[in-house]
Amino acid sequence: MTKTENFKALVIKEEGENFIRSIEQKSIDELPEGDVLVEVMYSSLNYKDALSAIGNKGVTRNYPHTPGIDAVGKVDSSNNDKFKEGDEVIVTSYDLGMNTSGGFGQYIRVPSDWVLKLPTGLSMKEAMAYGTAGLTAAMSVFKLVEQIKPEDGKIIVSGATGGVGSMSVAFLSKLGYDVVAITGKADSHEFLKNLGASEIISRDEIGQEEKRPMLRSQFAGAVDTVGGVILENIIKQTNPMGVVTSCGNVASPKLNLTVFPFILRGVSLVGIDSQNFPMSLREKVWQLMATDWKPDALLDIVEEVSLDQINEKIDLILKGQVSGRVVLNLTK
Repeated sequence: MTKTENFKALVIKEEGENFIRSIEQKSIDELPEGDVLVEVMYSSLNYKDALSAIGNKGVTRNYPHTPGIDAVGKVDSSNNDKFKEGDEVIVTSYDLGMNTSGGFGQYIRVPSDWVLKLPTGLSMKEAMAYGTAGLTAAMSVFKLVEQIKPEDGKIIVSGATGGVGSMSVAFLSKLGYDVVAITGKADSHEFLKNLGASEIISRDEIGQEEKRPMLRSQFAGAVDTVGGVILENIIKQTNPMGVVTSCGNVASPKLNLTVFPFILRGVSLVGIDSQNFPMSLREKVWQLMATDWKPDALLDIVEEVSLDQINEKIDLILKGQVSGRVVLNLTK
């Protein structure tokens, strides 16, 4: 039974060619259909949320809209026997915050097959320190560790100060891998070293277009979050039988490659889709994130903000000026 009929949410409205953000009172009745109503305690800021907030129709088709592709909270009511009132649950990705009212509001209503119970060993705030970024990073690492062991060589991570990149560095370091971090931010070296990076490479150093079809092999594997030329050069420098995961395209969605790294070195390029990751594997990965893979100082990379402060952070993440994770506290 809901404790309130109204709640606060960030609402994006389309006014002509402009998209206006404001914090408004919404009604439970305005939420979409779904069999689980969740009171949201925390959410987190992702690049996709920022795109939704500026009216990117590739992310969100219809406005007014509340972004937030991540949410953690307590079940308020459920029509599914799997969940009961008071259960602590996580909802990430699927259509949450894209075309379904998301976690930048104090309540969400979603299908039960989007919901998983908060694993033991993980607080709500820690779950949102991860969010979709942490899940995507963990999925990438999950694919890497199937074939690449720490003794096989270095793992390189692009976009290393971003949400997915920073969590990938932390997971890999926790698991004993020698991690090389790529960044364009000269002031982020200490941040990356604290996450566990043993070496830092400038984005300019590896981001120059290279016409040769292959380069000297240097890396046993990689987590790429940016695409484009950087991903091309990573693939060209991957060791025989190495594994490269790809989950982003902020640099470019295009690749200009020959097949030589794949047929002469046996390099594997693995795509990562966190939005529709199967629930059975999703639960397994979240359990690893709550236990063996959990970084020792997970909350050290978190900046906690209130709903009143989220607008400023949206602007900063669009400019590439956010390091680590921004966690939104909906109880403030």
